Amino acid sequence: MRKLTYFVACSIDGFIGDPGGDASSMYRFATEEFLDFLKTEHPETISAQGRTALGIEGLENRWFDTVILGRGSYQLALDAGITSPYGHLREYVASRTIEESPDPHVTILSGDVVGAVRALKAEDGERGVWLCGGSQLAGELLDEVDELVIKTYPQVYGSGMPMFGSGFAVTDFTLDSVRAFDNGVLVRKYSRER
Repeated sequence: MRKLTYFVACSIDGFIGDPGGDASSMYRFATEEFLDFLKTEHPETISAQGRTALGIEGLENRWFDTVILGRGSYQLALDAGITSPYGHLREYVASRTIEESPDPHVTILSGDVVGAVRALKAEDGERGVWLCGGSQLAGELLDEVDELVIKTYPQVYGSGMPMFGSGFAVTDFTLDSVRAFDNGVLVRKYSRER
């Protein structure tokens, strides 16, 4: 069984974006040290355009071969004129409003998203599935999340888009590792207690 990993950036107080989903204030923490970590440890989480800009198009994916984005996360790419933000992965977008994919590389999941994710997890393969966001999708998929990798940026938002947009549900995870960076970013990895 493959893992579903919610690999996400958030503020100290647990928001992945402002009330409209904008998280651009976190971009200033993309220091050389932090980018080196991403390139080495999680190259597949850098967008195709970012990989080109960094000259790492050929880096092999380490942890994931599939990505699932929520409609809002995908809209950020569409607004920038990008229809396949993670072309180095199999791309799925959960959406009730997009009827037809704007890119042949992107599959739209409009029905039973939980069932689709369970099917992806049940596939054979060495690499897992990356839940890229957003909040509502993460809330819907909370029961399927096997692992959290949380990049916590040293900012407080006060309000905004929570990591999990769902009702109250206590779900236990075990802390596996913590890595601190000179820019104040923490990357924490958790495994789900089952």
